Amino acid sequence: MDVLSDALLAVRTGRPVSRRNEYLGRWGLRFQSGEGIGFHVVLEGRCWFVPPAGDPVLLAPGDVVVLPHGHGHGLASGPDVELSGSVIPLDHPEQVADTASDGGPGKSVLLCGAYLTDRARAHPLLAELPASIHLPSMPGSRSALSTAVGLLADELRDERAGTAAVVPALLDTVLLYALRDWYDQNAAATGQGWSRALADASVRTALDQIHGDPAHPWTVESLGKAAGLSRAAFAQRFTALTGQTPMAYLTWWRLVIAARRLRESEVSLASIAREIGYSSEFAFANAFKRHYRVPPGRYRRNGPDDSPAWLSSEELRSELQGDGR
Repeated sequence: MDVLSDALLAVRTGRPVSRRNEYLGRWGLRFQSGEGIGFHVVLEGRCWFVPPAGDPVLLAPGDVVVLPHGHGHGLASGPDVELSGSVIPLDHPEQVADTASDGGPGKSVLLCGAYLTDRARAHPLLAELPASIHLPSMPGSRSALSTAVGLLADELRDERAGTAAVVPALLDTVLLYALRDWYDQNAAATGQGWSRALADASVRTALDQIHGDPAHPWTVESLGKAAGLSRAAFAQRFTALTGQTPMAYLTWWRLVIAARRLRESEVSLASIAREIGYSSEFAFANAFKRHYRVPPGRYRRNGPDDSPAWLSSEELRSELQGDGR
């Protein structure tokens, strides 16, 4: 697995939920905030997207809008149309009416919905995303995103055997391509944060090593060697771009994997400890409790309490000492 795919897998819960909606004439709808990563894909016609903050944006066929943090927003037939009082949660799109119409001319067809998430497992590369992302279609372009949107539109226009399985897979593909495009564009434009980390060949290689084999007994030296850098140069570059030392990131990611396994399986604590590279169940349980503030067994039963996004340097040193490494 690579870091972007893993980040989405970690935060996602269940399958994406979506609904195809037709809007006619003059209309305006307000979408309330929700727990999911919201999205809109314009399949036909045009409309205006009213972001959480800022001016309305015209959307054309093939345009994709992503709400990474589930913020409230609006959709309307025109930039000056008043949004209705309807509150439509992104993570419950079945409550969206099939049509919104005043009987006037014109039609917009959109796919609206959400990728449901567990914010307790959010990866920092998702946390840095803006409130909304607009990726306009490129007429004549054969980009991966435009191709995926076209396939999605075709599947919804002409439902056939297998559509129920194909649509969620295409929704996953659209989200991945949309975020990949945003990170590529943002790295070129600003060179900051995780956009730059993903664009940096050495740091990206180290991240892929960690995500590909999180149980491996990685050290700063071995990760630096894989990245083609000296130990000191690698540690400095990784920390500068990700905001955490390589070992802090490795420990945090292992515990995120453990949390997912606890909530989604009945695998024993000892097995989970081995899967993520801990020498004993005791060492794993101590590290997990320090990070999530609850023991693994209680987390499995009740879910997380408020937990930090990262282990502090002091907590990390304590965790490593407790594991004897």
